[in-house]
Amino acid sequence: MNPSGHPPLTAAEVTVVPADQASWADILAVLCRSDAGRCLCQRFKVPGWIWRDTTLAERTAALREQTGCDRGGPGPTSGLVGYVDGEPAGWVAVEPRTAYPKLRSSRIPWAGRDTDPDDDGVWAVTCLVVRTGHRGRGLTYVLARAAADHARAHGARAVEAYGMVTRPGRPVTWGELHVGARQVFEEAGFREVTHPTPRRVVLRMDFGAGRGGSPVVGC
Repeated sequence: MNPSGHPPLTAAEVTVVPADQASWADILAVLCRSDAGRCLCQRFKVPGWIWRDTTLAERTAALREQTGCDRGGPGPTSGLVGYVDGEPAGWVAVEPRTAYPKLRSSRIPWAGRDTDPDDDGVWAVTCLVVRTGHRGRGLTYVLARAAADHARAHGARAVEAYGMVTRPGRPVTWGELHVGARQVFEEAGFREVTHPTPRRVVLRMDFGAGRGGSPVVGC
């Protein structure tokens, strides 16, 4: 039993769908009832400074377009929605790394590495959100695994994450932890490849068999 008072969720208890197969109302139910309601997964998308140079209405419209939820699938989308007992409970942003222009200006993904930022065969997980009322049951672990599976199924050669190092007794705000905790990705099969700052790591999963193949962890 965990601090939420409920047993941890298993993958079988969570239904994860691409965001273009979810409703706009369900996406908002997850993001707008959490601390993610201001950013709406635009931190790595927008030019300039997110709060100064965009409005909430602009970020909302951008997310709606990026998810493709009005299209009804199938097609490109910017994330996955997780459901627990039929209720929208979690979100994970996962796309080709090139879909995140602001990653280019961050040293986190590139420090100490020789990697091509224009390689659209590498995908990235940039945000994990769990709706209030569903936290503390390990939903982020299920979402991280689903994100890797989604990237692989859509032709990615590899998927990366930029996880936060958490330590007992050291509080971490959601604003830091929205990228996901290191242990979440490690349990999903990602391997740490660089440690560019004391509190951030780059983790990666390579798919050696290509589309639909089994993952081969490497750097």
